[in-house]
Order: sequence, then structure tokens, then C-alpha cells
Amino acid sequence: MDFSKIGFMYIDGQWTPSLSGETFTVINPATAEPLAIVTRGGVEDTRKAITAARRAFDEGPWPEMTAAERGALLYEFANLIEANAEEFAMIDTLNNGKPLRDSTYDVSDSVSCFRYYAGLANKPMGQTYSVTDPTIQAMTVREAVGVCGLITPWNYPLMMAAWKLAPALAAGNTVVFKPAEITPLSSIRLFELIEQAGFPAGVANLVLGPGSVCGNEIAESMDVDMVAFTGGTETGRSIMRAAAGNIKKIGLELGGKSPNVIFGDTDIETAVDFALFGIFCNQGEVCSAGSRLILEDTIYDQVLEGIAKRAAKINVAPGTEPGAEMGPLVSEAHMKTVLDYIQAGIDEGARLICGGHRLTGGKYGKGYFVEPTVFADCTPEMKIVREEIFGPVLVVQKFHGEDEAVALANNTVYGLAGGVFSGDTAKALRVVKKLRAGITWVNHYQPTFAEAPWGGYKQSGIGRELGTYGLEEYTEVKQININLKPGPVYWFEKKD
Repeated sequence: MDFSKIGFMYIDGQWTPSLSGETFTVINPATAEPLAIVTRGGVEDTRKAITAARRAFDEGPWPEMTAAERGALLYEFANLIEANAEEFAMIDTLNNGKPLRDSTYDVSDSVSCFRYYAGLANKPMGQTYSVTDPTIQAMTVREAVGVCGLITPWNYPLMMAAWKLAPALAAGNTVVFKPAEITPLSSIRLFELIEQAGFPAGVANLVLGPGSVCGNEIAESMDVDMVAFTGGTETGRSIMRAAAGNIKKIGLELGGKSPNVIFGDTDIETAVDFALFGIFCNQGEVCSAGSRLILEDTIYDQVLEGIAKRAAKINVAPGTEPGAEMGPLVSEAHMKTVLDYIQAGIDEGARLICGGHRLTGGKYGKGYFVEPTVFADCTPEMKIVREEIFGPVLVVQKFHGEDEAVALANNTVYGLAGGVFSGDTAKALRVVKKLRAGITWVNHYQPTFAEAPWGGYKQSGIGRELGTYGLEEYTEVKQININLKPGPVYWFEKKD
């Protein structure tokens, strides 16, 4: 991707600047220096994209294509992404800050996601069933919702695009896609490949701009049939309110403060390893991060000691540096938010056992680097325990027995994810079944599969992504009743 050129929007099959001519400077979080300039769209640009998507769905060739043809196009698209895998990985590392190792996995997962839905496009989608009238053949079919507004976050720029674009397009919808304003670069490159793959004009449209402007217009528009959003819970609430105008379908994957419960019969090395992976993967900028470590009292001190030693050795570095294990946070504003939370934890009396500071100088320069941070002896009322920090900050609580573990784990307004570690599989399953969370793991944390549904309970969202569940989100159910013996019923008496 040529960063020296202004990144444009892609609307109705054409690359276009914003009507206002405004631009936005994209910053490399590892250096705090400009990386690229992209056009900044507004309300009218968004309306143009919605109009193009509406026309493509109502009048274009896309709805007339067979599911097999849509699937073949998605397969071709996946192959193009794979052929440019190294470029995509580098783009996300430069734009988001994550280590190149992480970005490489993200590209691979994105390719798998497109291929999964390419294969699912022509699979059975409906039912036949018996009804009380033997002359009626009854069935359901699933049909595309229509125009879908897709709004993605900055923590997994390419992968979140795949999670939404793949099922939406496989189901036969047209889309208006808006990535996070600060991480648009891999999306621009992705849409270059959408053009190369040969998707009809208007089927997939890219809008660049602030969520408060472009995202809000998508949510409010009477011509958008569905809005799917991944991001913060407060923004999710505003989207719900805006979407009420035409009662559009919504899919919301929101915040989390997920528990990672570790019992005393767990291998100590395993406990330490997954405590670290659960929170420090992707700099803690993960909605499902195991940000609340809930440790049984019998191993509390031992596990904390191991975490502190290993966390201090994590190689925090620019994502392009060989061996980097954790990169910078995505922006200066977000770094300041995380540092404010760390200070709040100190002020509330939590015991800081490692980290807690911004890293500057040397290889860090003016980048937005924060040390892996761990707070022990945390209590439920603390701000750092209650609120999503979305950074490399782990809060640790102590429990005694299953009942207290479950009570602490569920003591949150969120319900996205949770893990349970124990040498007693029956006990682990008992606890997992009591967790009020949509994504759970036993003796593991964070694995994600295109085949498995992703989403949460409570204030963590509405609906599911991935798997067959994710495809169904982008469809409407229609019942069809066929009279096998047509003829008058004479409900009203025939009078000659």
C-alpha cells in the first residue's frame, strides 16, 4: 500500500474523496509520527454510500446471483487476501501497533473466515415442517436482510472487517462498511481487492470518517435495514437509540470485563501462562480479555509471584521489531485513559505488583507504550475491577470455594467471556455452566474459531458473530405455506 497517496473512500464502485475535501492524518502508535493521510467523510458521503447499497440491493445483479456464485466470489476474494498476507500484516502492525507476529495470525484468521462463509453460502438455510392442515406444505427460507451498515473497532482492523463482511455478503446483502477512524488502512487495501475480485458496483461500499458522524448516519438512516457494530458499550447504546427510527435489525458486540477463574488444583505454570496470555495478548486491547483474574486462596501467592516475574520479562517493543511480544497502545488518547485507570487503582488501594508506567526513551521514543501491569488484592467495588480498561492491566481477586468463585465472576454488568482452570474437569464444567457469559473456555483462554458463535450476555451485546449463528444474523426468516389442493374454502356461505 502506498502511504504517500491519500486514502479514498470506495462508493458505488468508484474511489472518491469526501465532498468536503477534509482529510485525517493516521498516526503510527509506535513512533507517534504521521503514517498516512486519508479522506474524512461526512453525512453526505455516507448517504451516497447508503444510496448506492440500496440501489445495488433493490435493482442490481447481486440479488439475482446464486448462492454458489456469491460463494465463488468470496473464495476468490479470500485468495487475493492470502496472496497479499505479508502486506496486510505490516499495514495492521504500523497502523494499530500490535506485533507483526499477532498481525500475521490476524491475516490468516481473516482468510479462514472468508473461506468459511464462502463455503456456507450455498448450504441449507430453512426448514420444512408438518402443520395441522394436511393440504398445506409448510416451510421457511432465509433471505438477505438488505442494506447492512457494518461498523468495526480499531483493535483488530482486518479481522473485524472479515467477521462482518464475510457473513453479510455470503447471505446476499449489500453493505456500507465503516472502519474505526484511526485504523482505516487495511480496510482501504481490502476494498482494493474487493474491486479486483469483481464485486458489482454498490455491493460493498467503504466510508471513512468519525463514528459520531458517519456511524450515526448509518444507524439513523431509514434506508439501512441492519446495523452491526463492534465497540464500546456506550456507543452501542447510542446505536440502539439511533436504530429505533425504522426498527432496523441490530447486532452489537460490546465491552467485557471477563473473569479468568483458576482453582488450586491447576498446574502452576499453566495458571501463570494463561493469566498472562489472557490479558497481555494484543496489549490487552481485546474485548474478551481475561482482565479479572480470580485465584483460589491456596495458590494465590504462588501464582502472583510467577505472574510478576514473567510479566516483567515481556518484550514490549515496536511491532516491527523482531521478537516483539507486546506493542504500543493504539493512540495517545487511549494510552492516557489506561494510565488514568492505573492511577485510579493505586488511589483505591490495590497492590501494584508490577508495571504501572509509560515506557519512553530509547526504542520507545514518543510511542504509546505502557508496561504490563498487575494489581493484586482487588475488591469488587474498585473502579479497575468494575470498568473495562482495554489495556495491559490485570486485576486479581482471591476466592475460597466454588460458590465464591462464581459470585465474583458474575459480579459485573458484562457477560462476554470467561475461563475456568481446574484439574477436576467436572468442577470446571459446573462453574462454566454457572458463568453468565456467551464465550467460555475450560483449561484454556482466548482461542477463537470461525465455526463457533461469538457474543455475550448482559451489557456485552446482542446477537452472535461467526459460525452458522453469524450468518443467520444477516438474514430474515420467511414462512411459506403452499396449498396442495387449491380451491374455495367457502368460509362465507355462497349465496346465489
